[in-house]
Amino acid sequence: MTRSVRTRSRRSVQVAALGAAALLALSACSSSDDSSSAKSGASQSGSGTKVSGDITVFAAASLKESFTTLGKDFEKAHPGTKVTFSFGGSDSLAASITGGAPADVFASASPKTMKVVTDAKDNADAPATFVRNQLEIATLPGNPDKVTSLKDLTDKDLKVVLCDKTVPCGAAAEKALTASKLKLTPVSYEEDVKSALNKVVLKEADAAVVYRTDVRAAGDKVEGVEFPESADAINAYPIALLKESKNTETAKAFIALVRSAEGQKVLTAAGFLQP
Repeated sequence: MTRSVRTRSRRSVQVAALGAAALLALSACSSSDDSSSAKSGASQSGSGTKVSGDITVFAAASLKESFTTLGKDFEKAHPGTKVTFSFGGSDSLAASITGGAPADVFASASPKTMKVVTDAKDNADAPATFVRNQLEIATLPGNPDKVTSLKDLTDKDLKVVLCDKTVPCGAAAEKALTASKLKLTPVSYEEDVKSALNKVVLKEADAAVVYRTDVRAAGDKVEGVEFPESADAINAYPIALLKESKNTETAKAFIALVRSAEGQKVLTAAGFLQP
C-alpha cells in the first residue's frame, strides 16, 4: 500500500469517528429534552392546565359523604386548591344559584332542579348525568315495626317522614306512591333527605323514605328496607359548570374527577348507581 493511500484511509477513520461522536451528542441532548418534557407534563392536570385556587360546589344533600371524600382527593392531587361545599335540598340550591349566590359547580339530585338553573341560563356548559339513585325505606334499628313494603307505611300507627315534594327525594317518593296507588300522610315533610333520615336516627319517626345511599351512610343507626316500586322512581343526578364561576379550570377539573373512573368508584361504593 502506498503512502497516499494509507493517509486517505486514516482520514476516513477520523471522519467516521467524529460523525459517531456527533450522533451520540445529539441523542443525549434529545433524551434530556424528552425527560424535561415528561417532568413538565407531570406537573400539569389531565387537561394539560395546572389548576389552583378555591372553588365552591353546590351539591344535593345525598352527595355529602361521597363528595366530601372526592373533595379531599382533589385537594391532595392538586396542591394549592380548596373545595368548599354547600349541601342541601336541590331546589333551594338551584334557587340560590339563580338568585346570584356565588358558586362554581352545581350537582343536583334531579334533572328537574337542574332545569331551573339552565332555564335561567346560569350554567356554562351542558349538564351531564354522573350517577343515579334509588329510594329505600329507613326504619329504626332492628326494624321493630316489621316494615317490609311501601304499603306498610300507610299504617296509621306508624310515624312516617317524607322529603318535601319540591325536593327530588320527595318527588321520587310521591311518584312511587302514585304508581302503587297508595295514600300516605306523613307526620312531617322535610327540606332535604338528610333531615328526613335524621328523624329516624333521633327516633322521632318510625320510618322515612330516603335514598339507599343515605341508609348506607347512616350505618347501624337505621335499617334499610328495599321496595320494588323504587325501580320506577330512580333519580338521575346531573352536574354542571356555572356561568359565574371565577375559577373555571379548577371547577372543570373537579367535574372531571367526579365523572372519572376514580370518582365513579367512590360514588358506587356509597350506593349510587352508574349513570
